[in-house]
Amino acid sequence: MSVDDKDLATVEAQLGRTPRGVARVAWRCPCGKPGVVATEPRLPNGTPFPTTYYLTCPRATSACSTLESQGLMAEMTERLGTDAELAAGYRRAHESYLADRDELGRATVGEVGEIAGISAGGMPDRVKCLHVLVGHALAAGPGVNPLGDEAVAALGDFWTRPCLDEACDASDLDGSDRDGVEGDR
Repeated sequence: MSVDDKDLATVEAQLGRTPRGVARVAWRCPCGKPGVVATEPRLPNGTPFPTTYYLTCPRATSACSTLESQGLMAEMTERLGTDAELAAGYRRAHESYLADRDELGRATVGEVGEIAGISAGGMPDRVKCLHVLVGHALAAGPGVNPLGDEAVAALGDFWTRPCLDEACDASDLDGSDRDGVEGDR
């Protein structure tokens, strides 16, 4: 697994800092820029890092922050307590996240026991971070993370304005125009 220098430079510009432990681009915006990266479960400095799918698109990140400030996480968490089907789907998303991270660890840094069984974003029992759920939903594709899918839908067309210097003008979030980016499902 690897990520090329151009993608790393784009991610650095998106984040405003040097990215750490990037294994690959997990999802690309319709404009072709990285939007989600898969991060190794142990950072180069040795720190365990449970956030496998890291949302890098500044527009999506900003939209997630807005949704969080509007109370969407609390609403979703409440629904987990009253909707058994949703809760079961969210638990499956948690298990999928763990399996993806374990696979990534085997391919890169090995097992990271300190975070075994711990996913991210509050999974499987609550919603703690929409950025994580959106990153997972975009990387895994529709149908894997039900609350992530809802959050992606709530973001709206975040890609229609440029995240850096050029516009993202396509509107294909289902992945059909991603040309085989690693991590596609």
